[in-house]
Amino acid sequence: MLFAIIMAGGSGTRFWPKSRRNRPKQLLNLHGDATMLQQTVARIAPLVPPERILIITGADQAEATREQLPELPASNVIAEPCPRDTAPCVGLAAEIVAAQDPEGTMIVMPADHVIQPEAVFLKAVKAAVAVVDADPASLVTFGVKPTRPETGYGYIQRGEALESRDGVAVNKVVQFREKPDLETAQQFLAAGNFAWNAGIFVWRARTILHEINRHKPLLGAALDRVGNAWGTSAGPEVLAAEFPNMERTPIDKAVMEKADSVKVLEVVYDWNDVGDWRALRPLLPVDDHGNAVQGEVVAVDTKDSILISDDGGLIATIGLDDVVVIQSGGATLVARRDQLDKLKGLVESLKDGRHASYL
Repeated sequence: MLFAIIMAGGSGTRFWPKSRRNRPKQLLNLHGDATMLQQTVARIAPLVPPERILIITGADQAEATREQLPELPASNVIAEPCPRDTAPCVGLAAEIVAAQDPEGTMIVMPADHVIQPEAVFLKAVKAAVAVVDADPASLVTFGVKPTRPETGYGYIQRGEALESRDGVAVNKVVQFREKPDLETAQQFLAAGNFAWNAGIFVWRARTILHEINRHKPLLGAALDRVGNAWGTSAGPEVLAAEFPNMERTPIDKAVMEKADSVKVLEVVYDWNDVGDWRALRPLLPVDDHGNAVQGEVVAVDTKDSILISDDGGLIATIGLDDVVVIQSGGATLVARRDQLDKLKGLVESLKDGRHASYL
């Protein structure tokens, strides 16, 4: 059976002030008629019924997540005791899936991506599942065909062509590459055999647990202890004791960069990981001067900016260029677009002093 694992953690820093500690971006309606989490669940729903969709989130966000997804069993929203990155998250989900179905296949997805058209995404999922069904040792990752020399994404280098599933090419992975500088990104694009790392994976639950045990034995042992207790009265206590001591590491570094049978599907849907306010620009209405506008906004002699009023109040600008102005929850952010990488640090600085209530 196919299970969907949706990773829905996060601290809500890159979309401040609209996102907050208890309201990270996946719980927000940033575009369209539903929150990003709801859109992610709806995207996979044609292939996976609600009882086989698991949401892994933080303890602070678990209740809000359940409220947004009443169609899922409440127990399918699993609260991590603390953030430990994606390898413990994936391992925990794999233990739960393997307990329900020893031959269960998982698709692992972030909760905060925009993917269109959905039919092309579902075609890629079916192709990936077929690859795993044919070779259960496979670890399949999705690589998005790059359209520009993007420095904000990781990359996957494709190697030998292995097969094609319903027109979707499957290649051996040569290597994963970190976010490059502009010159390196341009080289990747020109080479033609690099894909953006979309952070979406398909594998058997038992396979990924085997690989975690192989490459991160201490983490694997801790996950085994949690899995053995899951579903018993001791389950919550064991999770609370074990999880905070697990190594904080991403699944890419823990397993994918080391494993032998890693395969990449190059997918051709439009993909946006919505990393910060700048990523919303292609998703919002844009005026004649290149301004992405949402809410009550009057922009005079202003161009190439992102202007969002989420409070119902008016934002009025004069003579601005390449700025971001966000008004939400009693707070207002004003920044140059090229300075948004510093937003996380700004939000962290609010923890001390009289502004902590804005977190």
